[in-house]
Parts: sequence; C-alpha cells; structure tokens
Amino acid sequence: MAQIFNAGFVTVTNTGIQLASGAASASGTIPNDSSGNKPNYIRVAATAPACVRLGKTSATAVNTDLQIQPGDAVIMQVPKGYDTIACIQVSAAGIVQVSPLENS
Repeated sequence: MAQIFNAGFVTVTNTGIQLASGAASASGTIPNDSSGNKPNYIRVAATAPACVRLGKTSATAVNTDLQIQPGDAVIMQVPKGYDTIACIQVSAAGIVQVSPLENS
C-alpha cells in the first residue's frame, strides 16, 4: 500500500537539486531521501513560471505539463520507478528547485 503524505508539515534532511528552466527542456535526477532511496514525495518550487514532468530514466518537459508558479511550491508524489524530473520555462528563464521529502 502506498504511503500517504500527511500535508501537516514537511521534513527535508537531504539537499535537493536546482534546474535552470529555459526555452529548451532541462532535466535532472530526483534526489534521494536520507535512507538513500528515491522519495515518495518531492517539493518543487520555481523562481519563474515553469512546467515540470516526471519520468523514468529520462524526461522532456513541454508547455502543457504541470505548471509551477513562483511562490507556490507543489508537493508531488513520485511514482515507483520514476527517477527524473524535467522543466521548461513558461515565458522567462528561472530556477526550479526540487527537495526530497522524508514524510513518507
């Protein structure tokens, strides 16, 4: 049975990653949690509107994927086997930051 994010608080003990969103899709490996495993949930934030997509081994974001707005971090469930996140800018370049959550 899948773990359910309790949404009451977040615990982050490992460092995340930053991706530069631009006119072309950029991708990176989802960071591991403190146990060395892929997390069940990640927190994704952006400095400028960006679209993100999760993938297995690789991912290419397009402008119809999940849009992240500045100041509105999103908690995303990471499906089993998914290890990559990709982003692309909406209209201006920015930074997309991804943190692994320990709450699951």
